[in-house]
Amino acid sequence: MGLAVLALPALLVSIDIFVVLLALPHLSSSLHTSSVEQLWIVDIYGFMVAGFLVTMGNLGDRIGRRKLLLIGAAAFGTASVIAAYSNSPITLILARAVLGIAGATLGPSTLSLVSNMFRDEKQRASAIGVIAGAFSVGAIIGPLVGGVLLDHFWWGSVFLVGVPPMVLLLVAGPKLIPEYRNPQAGRLDLASVALSLVAVLPMIYGIKELAREGWAVAPVVSFVIGAVFAVVFVRRQRALSDPLLDLRLFNNRIFNTELLSMLLYNALTGTTMLFIAQYFQQVAGMTPLQAGLGLLPGLVVSIISMTVGPQLAGRFRPSHLVAGGLVIVVAGLLVLTQSGSNGDPMGLIVGYAICCLGGGPLLTLGIGLVVGSVPPEKAGSASSMSQIAIEFGYAVGVATIGTIGTLVYRSQIAGAIPAGVPAGAADAARDSVAGATSAAATLPEQVASAILVPAREAFTSGLHVVAALSALIILGVAILNAVVLKDLPPFGQAAQGGPAGQADAEPAPSEERATQEV
Repeated sequence: MGLAVLALPALLVSIDIFVVLLALPHLSSSLHTSSVEQLWIVDIYGFMVAGFLVTMGNLGDRIGRRKLLLIGAAAFGTASVIAAYSNSPITLILARAVLGIAGATLGPSTLSLVSNMFRDEKQRASAIGVIAGAFSVGAIIGPLVGGVLLDHFWWGSVFLVGVPPMVLLLVAGPKLIPEYRNPQAGRLDLASVALSLVAVLPMIYGIKELAREGWAVAPVVSFVIGAVFAVVFVRRQRALSDPLLDLRLFNNRIFNTELLSMLLYNALTGTTMLFIAQYFQQVAGMTPLQAGLGLLPGLVVSIISMTVGPQLAGRFRPSHLVAGGLVIVVAGLLVLTQSGSNGDPMGLIVGYAICCLGGGPLLTLGIGLVVGSVPPEKAGSASSMSQIAIEFGYAVGVATIGTIGTLVYRSQIAGAIPAGVPAGAADAARDSVAGATSAAATLPEQVASAILVPAREAFTSGLHVVAALSALIILGVAILNAVVLKDLPPFGQAAQGGPAGQADAEPAPSEERATQEV
């Protein structure tokens, strides 16, 4: 019952992500957002989560992981209401930023509590599969319910979907989830908290602007400033007796490999999914509900993959499951590159389902290897790092690979709009495919076709580039996992040199004593 309650935060976060993707065209039209504001609405959540995850994982070990989970749930529900009633792009972006800060409390608390409740390796993997499955269930519920709401109510109604699960968590959590905290943890180093933020946010902004506009002084300076503060942050952690982030965790090559793999996987597949959702609505002309149904087969397959993966881990080596699954993801991405601009969505539906089929082992077994490679008192920090890889990866993917797709669109559409198209409509089409669709709705049929046809062709080309780049990189990730994990036996069997994931790690300090209280 406690595990079922812990699955609620994953359900909520997933619902929020997917309904934002579906609501983007509607809120863009209502709030008159630019393409830059649209990107910030989508990815500011991930940026803030990434910036605060280390802090929240460490804070949960100090004040209690259950307590932090409930605080975050209350804040997330409140911020969702504010987002629903936003009346300007800036207000919505700020509300999404608050959602990100609150969301940073949910993931680390959930995974660290799971690692404490389920000490057996196979049980822990299955429990993580349940949490990951809840994320996919939310991805199914989100588009379906969001699509119905968008067809009958205003765009802000989709943000209210996640409020009831948070209320349920607040009511049932104190009764069903055991508390876990480290009473001997030192004080929270506020300077490290500030340094982590001023390192992450300028670097992400710099990457985003470099990918969108090319080489320019401002984004380069921003990235350099963030990198400098990142170095200062690392040096401070090494000097502290009780650091915000214990850098000795990174002495474990399996820990590092799985974090990198999850970051890249989520960056690439998350961005690809964003393009697929836009294709459904802007190229295929599907309603939000129909677009949600188009994603449904992949999400159902994802649940199956994340449920079956931990069961197979008792018979097959993690290297075989993870690397083999990623090869399947590559196959799905290659299917996406064959889609056309004629609006037929079937190729994208099939390709996305294949991608989801292969991703389950990495997400469930990878998180298990990360969390299981550290002592229980460090589970909060390890959980926060796995969540950073997931949330940070998605944000970076939208800001880099996603922007590359946008650049492909703009370069192809630039000379494809015929003369005679009104200047305002032409400018809107050159900015984004959503702009082309909105502009075409106000023009005569012949002129609208002159905008829509090249815009849809250009967007499809951008989708192809995103999918092809993603396939190439994920193939490299598959090879990396096959090599690094090759000596790990199936779960439940002793590995040479110690427990899985710890054979090559420097022992982390374990002088603290954790306490449990119900």
